[in-house]
Amino acid sequence: MAKMGADPFSVWTETSCSSSPLTLRSSKKTAAFRIRAHSQHIDDKKNRFYKELGTFALKKKIEDLVLRAEMLAPTALEFEEARRLKQEEIIREYDLWDDVAKSNEDLVQLAESAKAIDALKDLRYKAEEAKLITELAGMDSINYDFLKQAYTACVNMNKTLDKYEMSKLLREPYDMEGACVTIESGSEGIYSKIWAEQLTRMYIKWTEKQGHKARIVEKQDSDSGGIRYAMIELEFKSAYGYLSGERGIHCMSGSSANKLDLSKDGTAAIDVIPLFLESSPDLQIDEKDLEITTPPEEQGRTSPSLIIQHIPTGLQVRSTGERSRFANKLKALNRLKAKLLIVMREQGVSNLATIRSSDISSSWNQVTRRYVFHPNKLVEDMKTGVKLADLTAVLNGKIEPFIGAHINSRRHEIP
Repeated sequence: MAKMGADPFSVWTETSCSSSPLTLRSSKKTAAFRIRAHSQHIDDKKNRFYKELGTFALKKKIEDLVLRAEMLAPTALEFEEARRLKQEEIIREYDLWDDVAKSNEDLVQLAESAKAIDALKDLRYKAEEAKLITELAGMDSINYDFLKQAYTACVNMNKTLDKYEMSKLLREPYDMEGACVTIESGSEGIYSKIWAEQLTRMYIKWTEKQGHKARIVEKQDSDSGGIRYAMIELEFKSAYGYLSGERGIHCMSGSSANKLDLSKDGTAAIDVIPLFLESSPDLQIDEKDLEITTPPEEQGRTSPSLIIQHIPTGLQVRSTGERSRFANKLKALNRLKAKLLIVMREQGVSNLATIRSSDISSSWNQVTRRYVFHPNKLVEDMKTGVKLADLTAVLNGKIEPFIGAHINSRRHEIP
């Protein structure tokens, strides 16, 4: 009876206390599981929310890009098809052997029209495909990754449109020629030498992104690092039209690259002249107006390198990449003629005697672009007003925004 009369609370307490370690561990595991499950549920909701937000944003971007393609591609396609028909009629009207040079030019233009038509038809098909993908995405019939692929396709599609639009604006006499780009360091010492080398790499990377190769034909290294001078030849069509706006002074300030002192600045002068791909520059220069000398760094030794100065204008060019002095002279003369043709075009004169030499230095030595490394990264184009914060991307060759802005700034000049 004594056992029967024991305090039930005491019995329960004793029993529960003896089993408490297992019970506590089980309770902790359950609680931890519930916390993880709740946390996972919250994460899933967040991921779903952000994914839906991302899907919506991608759909909107794709719709905007498709809209632009639908607006421009049909008009461009109609224009190119009409141009091709006109060129075919012109070719049928005369014997191709009567004027071989003109025939070759017409055939090249016909081939270009055919190429543009194929590209625009492909672009129109891709726009329709992207539009269908966004419609399926609205019905939850497509996944997010597929939508991202459609967006990438639309971005590439619009890059094609950008290039097509720019090509229509390249109507100046030498816009369709190749380009000879010269990079010369300023007088600020090592900082300018390293900066000139960085700009040389920038133009090479831009060329490679266009699917072409840049050929360094001349380069003079600096003993303390960087380069004093480099010349790049771009042997592809429209290179001059794209890069002519790069001419001028490019300034660097506050660089932390290569452990440079942040208080130091650097400059480099960029010159761009046409590189005639299929013919020689059509300009006659009197020999008595030329002064031919050896570059200062080559004096005192036998060297095929030379500098040619046009005495009336003060313009000078050099050629150091050929093995013979005669070959260097021919190369330098072609460069001088190209430079003089550009000056004549810009000044609106028809012969060398009427060039205003006093206006040359003021127009060719203006600041074109500023590259700020510190404290805030910024690239500012002084000619067009375009500003980009992604300095690294620009130095890696992403200069299309500047090129496009420069070409578009000439739109009002086109008849």
